[in-house]
Amino acid sequence: MTYQAVLFDLFDTLVLFHRERLPEIHVKGRTVRSTAGHLHAAFRPFAPHVELPAFMDALFWSWQEAERIRSEAHREVSAPERFGMLFGRLELEPSVEARDLLLATHMRELSKVVECPAHHVPLLKALRERYRLAVVSNFDYSPTCLAILEREGIADLFETIVISDEVGWRKPKPVIFEIALDRMRALRPAAALFVGDRADIDVMGARGVGMPTAWINREAERLPTDIQPPDFEIRDLADLRAILRIP
Repeated sequence: MTYQAVLFDLFDTLVLFHRERLPEIHVKGRTVRSTAGHLHAAFRPFAPHVELPAFMDALFWSWQEAERIRSEAHREVSAPERFGMLFGRLELEPSVEARDLLLATHMRELSKVVECPAHHVPLLKALRERYRLAVVSNFDYSPTCLAILEREGIADLFETIVISDEVGWRKPKPVIFEIALDRMRALRPAAALFVGDRADIDVMGARGVGMPTAWINREAERLPTDIQPPDFEIRDLADLRAILRIP
């Protein structure tokens, strides 16, 4: 098959999210890695009576509730919406100023633990000489995705960047893939290879709209029995060179 385009997932595909580098926080005898400490410090001026344990309980509840909605319906819960849920859980009046500060603090700390491996950049530039490129990613705040791509010097390589909080739905919902294909001048699904690290989201979702897939399976995990095999299984993004005949 001769492809016209290559579409990529973002996190743990184009860039790596190092969760183990998040700040440590100690509360109720537990040590967790989270942005919660930074968030609580930013939040204190708005609600000085809310101590760290209560804040963390409400914060983690909002994350869990957002994940429940996402897993049940594949609807995206945006970061601003999720922080609004936090206020409700704490029985506080919503504050746009506080919400925006929490949002900026959280995204700043997350961005610090995201990196683009050095060998990805020349590969993407080489691919761009032969293929149309795009990003289709699940994430709850598009500006952070765009800022990371800009910071790593690769944003301009992509014809379109489609993030789930903009669309309102998450992969594997067909609509997020379809929007990307439509933006690429009604690109035929069969002419676009989708590359991602999640079999249940990237492989299954892209296959659902007729796109061939390459699964980045770094740990050589077994493919779930209810998912059809991808067209290609690779260990690293660099393996695309052989598949797409890039020197």
